[in-house]
Amino acid sequence: MNPARTLPISGVFCAAATPVLQNGEPDHATFADHCKALLEEGCDGIALLGTTGEANSFSISQRQDLLDQVIAAGIDPKRLMPGTSQNNVADSVTLTRHAVDRGVAACVVLPPFYYKGVSDEGLFQFYSELIEGVGSDDLRIVLYHIPPIAQVGLSLDLVGRLLESFPGIVIGVKDSSGKLDSMQSFASAYHNFSVLAGADPLMLPLLRSGGAGCITSSSNLIASHLRFVFDNWFDPALEGEVDRVQQRIDAWRTLSNAYVQLPTVKAMLARRRNHEGWTRVRPPLVALTPDEVEVVWRQMAELEATDNG
Repeated sequence: MNPARTLPISGVFCAAATPVLQNGEPDHATFADHCKALLEEGCDGIALLGTTGEANSFSISQRQDLLDQVIAAGIDPKRLMPGTSQNNVADSVTLTRHAVDRGVAACVVLPPFYYKGVSDEGLFQFYSELIEGVGSDDLRIVLYHIPPIAQVGLSLDLVGRLLESFPGIVIGVKDSSGKLDSMQSFASAYHNFSVLAGADPLMLPLLRSGGAGCITSSSNLIASHLRFVFDNWFDPALEGEVDRVQQRIDAWRTLSNAYVQLPTVKAMLARRRNHEGWTRVRPPLVALTPDEVEVVWRQMAELEATDNG
């Protein structure tokens, strides 16, 4: 049995990109089709409206509508983990309560990131007021640790205090620090706590250190590769094949960082889904130029040929 499956939440979750229409509104139909394809390709679930999903470039109502529409399109809410945080408690409660009422698996919750250098006590009060404001036994929270972007991180002590104060509600952390030792510290410090890698190259070593899986942007494109590694990492007979597939994952991840990551991922999705609208991003991000898209697509074709060879 896969040891990771004993944890509260585990597997391969896609940090799903959000397609947008020419007017800047989320493209609900295209997004629903993308989510269905991701589940067919091997994702356990969809972590929508995170960093890759440009959540903070959409309004509260746009975020609520996107969740409602993807559920209406037939996606099981128990396979959804939306990002539901804002820089204030009240709006975070609104988004989180809406998601809980829809029956999602968990909510991925950033710390408030506008003020820098804040204390653990301040962050504890934010999460406490959020949890108490939602006031539901059905609430499950995956904390979101992404100091390279938020510039506000989550310490081991803070996470431990939240686990002690809200058992069964705070169930895991998405660690997008880019540091394996940070992920390993969370995994070793707390029992029955899901640590999910935010970077594709680190899922395998994290699994070998007691981790639960991943929430990554490259799974928009290579869910089947990640699924193979997750399903087989613990089998000594498949160690060589797992390592080979991990090398393919790393190559795709490298390509996704050829330019600014999110516009690059969306350009890659435009080719993969045969839908030019995928190249659109919301300000302040800027879409790749046609020349940059051509470079990315050419390298995609080379990777696909190797994958299929």
